[in-house]
Amino acid sequence: MDFTKYYDDFIAYVTDVEKWIAFGKVSLKIVVMLIVAKIIVTVASAAINRLFQERESAGGKLDRLRMDTRRSQTMRTLLNNIVKYTIYFIAFLNIFTFLGYDPKPLLASAGVLGLAVGFGAQNLVRDVITGFFIIFEDQFAVGDVITVNNVTGTVQEIGLRVTRIKIWTGEVYIVPNGNITEVTNLSVANSIAVVDVSVSLREDINEVVRILEEAAPRWEEEYEQIVATPTVLGVERFGTSDVVIRIIAECQPLQHFPVMRGLRADIKRMFDERGIEIPYPHMVMIPQRGENEQQASKESSGQKASS
Repeated sequence: MDFTKYYDDFIAYVTDVEKWIAFGKVSLKIVVMLIVAKIIVTVASAAINRLFQERESAGGKLDRLRMDTRRSQTMRTLLNNIVKYTIYFIAFLNIFTFLGYDPKPLLASAGVLGLAVGFGAQNLVRDVITGFFIIFEDQFAVGDVITVNNVTGTVQEIGLRVTRIKIWTGEVYIVPNGNITEVTNLSVANSIAVVDVSVSLREDINEVVRILEEAAPRWEEEYEQIVATPTVLGVERFGTSDVVIRIIAECQPLQHFPVMRGLRADIKRMFDERGIEIPYPHMVMIPQRGENEQQASKESSGQKASS
């Protein structure tokens, strides 16, 4: 094998100035294209963010342009992703052109391949279509607390294929949009705090209800989460040793849990101050009759023996 010939060809290739100049031009074009794409993505992202900020803060004559914050944040993220992927895809096609390849056959092959994959990836198509309608119909948005498939958490991201939900213990639940058949949005309407108070059967129910009704206006002032004066509904049910009185309070979305905890603590303090008994388990021991008679006979026999 003549290594001298390969060595001479390699040296001739390396020392070919015209090829290095052409390689440098192509490399420079690729670098410039990537820089331009990055600049366009940054400018477009800033423009989209500013547009949505103006719509969120629109007022007066621009009320018709006002956009809900939840929907605005979701649409902003989606548009930024679409713009970024589109610009980088165009830059990728231009890089192919710089390298001397015609991107048309690649696009045609991609179309045929996409058609073939579409038949085999029906679940993917279903996920994308469902994700589009979730965003279009504004079923829920980023930051909402929802319940999906018995999982309750905060929506972190809505994509065309999957939705990310972070539950209160920190885990992130990723669910394909096609699997979202029923969803409960807990962040749209006001919530209701329901507090059941148990008092002893020996307490005066009218007096207990009167005390709770007197405290209702104070609770509305103390808790900013409460949007209306709490209502004492009255006796809810009877237990074996208690009477349950129900109180409800309309609260801001998702604020009923802290309100319920606060009301329970405040009611406990009021009952302690007024001497109202909260029922607790009692244990009563009743000795058997046979045991009493045996004990009495032992005591009498002991007295006779001593005499």
